Amino acid sequence: MRYLITAVGRMKAGPERELLDRYLDRARKTGRALGVTAVDVSETVESRAQRSEDRKAEEAQVLLSGLHPRARLIALDETGKTMASPAFAEVLRGWMDEGCPEIVLAIGGADGHGADLLARADLKLAFGAMTWPHQIVRILVAEQVYRALTIQSGHPYHRV
Repeated sequence: MRYLITAVGRMKAGPERELLDRYLDRARKTGRALGVTAVDVSETVESRAQRSEDRKAEEAQVLLSGLHPRARLIALDETGKTMASPAFAEVLRGWMDEGCPEIVLAIGGADGHGADLLARADLKLAFGAMTWPHQIVRILVAEQVYRALTIQSGHPYHRV
């Protein structure tokens, strides 16, 4: 089973990239014992289309193009559901138990996700009502994947 964080835009070197890499490394190490083979990030370029709807549609097609047919897709979206970390961990565990080969967490561009991606999503997830910079969302996603894996393994990182 593999986790893939896919995002529109590139994250530059710096403290944010270092923190992202730290959580990815922790998730990879923790996930091995649970049967997780990879925790990766895939970045795509932003659309240059003039209209917002066209940009969202183009970016959605790029994000969807490499999706495994049996993958579970989580769209990070401001209108999505908010969840407590243990509930999120349980959703991920359930998908893993079903034999899901890949869980993809998609972060859209500045305009958000296109309709096709939102329609395909198995879960629309929000990190609250506030708007977050995309670099911070990547860090939050990586940390929550790590946290979910620690919850699943019984590690004390997540204290209740």
